[in-house]
Amino acid sequence: MQNQDRTQVIVIGGGPGGSTAATLIAQQGVRVQLFEREHFPRFHIGESLIPETYWILERLKMLPKMKGSHYIKKYSVQFVSSSGRLSEPFYFVDHKPHDCSQTWQVRRSEFDQLMLENAREQGVDVHEGVRVLEVLFEGSRAVGVRLQKEAGHERTVYADVIVDASGQSSMIMSRLGLREWDPVLKKAALWTYWKGAFRDTGRDEGATVVIQTKSKKGWFWYIPLHDDILSVGVVSAYDYLFKNRADKDYEAIYFEEVADCPGVQPRIANAERVSQFYAQKEYSYRSQRAAGDGWVLVGDAFGFLDPLYSSGVLLALKSGQLAADAVVEGLAKGDTTAAELGKWEPGFVQGMDRMRRLVCEYYDGFNFGRFVKRHPEHKGTLTDLLIGDLFKDSVDEVFPLIDAMKAEGAEQPV
Repeated sequence: MQNQDRTQVIVIGGGPGGSTAATLIAQQGVRVQLFEREHFPRFHIGESLIPETYWILERLKMLPKMKGSHYIKKYSVQFVSSSGRLSEPFYFVDHKPHDCSQTWQVRRSEFDQLMLENAREQGVDVHEGVRVLEVLFEGSRAVGVRLQKEAGHERTVYADVIVDASGQSSMIMSRLGLREWDPVLKKAALWTYWKGAFRDTGRDEGATVVIQTKSKKGWFWYIPLHDDILSVGVVSAYDYLFKNRADKDYEAIYFEEVADCPGVQPRIANAERVSQFYAQKEYSYRSQRAAGDGWVLVGDAFGFLDPLYSSGVLLALKSGQLAADAVVEGLAKGDTTAAELGKWEPGFVQGMDRMRRLVCEYYDGFNFGRFVKRHPEHKGTLTDLLIGDLFKDSVDEVFPLIDAMKAEGAEQPV
């Protein structure tokens, strides 16, 4: 039937960015079809949420599901130095006394499925096991997609707007040659899962811990999940982690890095490894633009930022929300041009750049404990950045102070 071949909005990809955009658009009575290549649940990394996801989860009507879940509650982030010394924790609620200051450590296969089911409940026409072969253009305008079902049948669906949430492969970005690689953040990650590893108690039980290696060539994430499982992975320069190694076996590399990390060794000493080793390039990138006529990019399809501060899910949800609002407004006005669909981009990029700056400072040797000791009145602003409250100018006040400390350190005799 002809009406099956046209909808108002097509969303490519059912991850957090795609499900967010689809849900918020459908909430406004717009017809949305979402096409996901895989069948959920499916494995994905990126398990730690940060507090500013709260407001978007609230709009998505996800909060009751999250509060009723078995996910470990996260109240803080902590940093461990190269010598194994634990910094003073950054407790979110001490800075912002609100429900939003408690977030969660999630198993992404479960969380993403929960998000996709939530989209269905709110009117999104979700199709799993359907591959988008290409985005169709008429001139510079995106007008539809060509699909292939698992049985091999092909189908074409047309729409007023295409939301590309296809992840790091980013269909439209790749087709139009819009990807720009970050010249600095060329990292890689190697991780596995442990059962019975050390976990703290009380409000520290769910803390994300960032642990620097002794050589300062990388850092480990240490994320407590439910069922007594810990996600423990190392991030370092890609060339350092995977090139010029005597033994290129993932297990051998992983334990070489553990041996170089006093903060990790005792935490997993009595634990049992319960999964294989995973590896992934963490090369940061961004699209030259977020939107064009009839299309908009969200989540990793727009850009990927180093996972140091667990900002990935927030950036996916935030871009999904902003893009959804622009799509709804554009459809109401009959304006689905690049200018209308991408009007949220400058503010979003500014926030993303603030997080990037903090990431780069860490790799350049920025010490959170030293900064807070020197500028205790700015611990709150630093906490704002760590919770993902990135989209306001007031947080910029910490960067000149960081620059001054760096300059002061450079002047010290060696």
